[in-house]
Amino acid sequence: MVNRVLHSTVPRWNYAERGTDFLSEDWDNLIILDACRHDLLAANGSLPGDLQKRESKAASTVDFLKTNLDGGRFHDTVYVTANGQIFNFRDEIDVEFHEIVPLYAEEWDDESGTVRPEDVTRRAKEASERFPDKRLLIHYVQPHMPFIGSETEADKRRESDGEDPFWLRVFCGEVDLSPDELWAAYEATLELTLPHVRELMSDLPGRTVVTSDHGNMFGERAHPIPIREWGHPSGVYTPELVEVPWLVHDDGSRKRIVTEPPRDTELKSDPAVVEERLEDLGYR
Repeated sequence: MVNRVLHSTVPRWNYAERGTDFLSEDWDNLIILDACRHDLLAANGSLPGDLQKRESKAASTVDFLKTNLDGGRFHDTVYVTANGQIFNFRDEIDVEFHEIVPLYAEEWDDESGTVRPEDVTRRAKEASERFPDKRLLIHYVQPHMPFIGSETEADKRRESDGEDPFWLRVFCGEVDLSPDELWAAYEATLELTLPHVRELMSDLPGRTVVTSDHGNMFGERAHPIPIREWGHPSGVYTPELVEVPWLVHDDGSRKRIVTEPPRDTELKSDPAVVEERLEDLGYR
């Protein structure tokens, strides 16, 4: 709690004030790999482009949406998202896109407890064909848990398996998985995802950037109180949480972007279903 208060008030630690405004950066397509650390993508570099680093404004998806989207009128952008937080916080985040494609409602895979990366790629390609004159903001869930790439015990864990959130149970020593096992599952999930991202990048025209909304901690110590943190607690700004990849890939001529009024996008879904799915992803 002390760390969160200090990080939100001390200017040199408050990345909500000093981080990158992702939506104002120069891109035609922005691909978000949820909870992907810069060092993770750097060590598994199979994507084309120039890998740089940016500092996110947020340590969680909700804070990312609030600090990057709230108050925005992105009538030149289509948001293709597998993360349901845009629905869950629809009354708190005032944002307009030309259209939102809610994959969390339309492409959910019950067996793996998430939206699989191949389905995000397929729907993003469809959006690119439907909206050739719009920027695309494409939000994959992976490598955020549930981990789906290693076929180990870590892959079988779901946030909703227990009474408390998964990373809180790890913090309290209630999960019988070592940091190395958790990291391996996290890394394997990214490795499973990258071929689908690479496929999408080869299909998208213009400038494509691959980044993340935030990172993830695996027992590293926070500051100034040096407690070990797990997951991505909101309001804690550490390098593991705010240093995210910024991979820039140019493919041919840039898009001719046109701003048009929002379409009548319905985010209709059963709130109870969305809540259950968000629990699988770790959001309570």
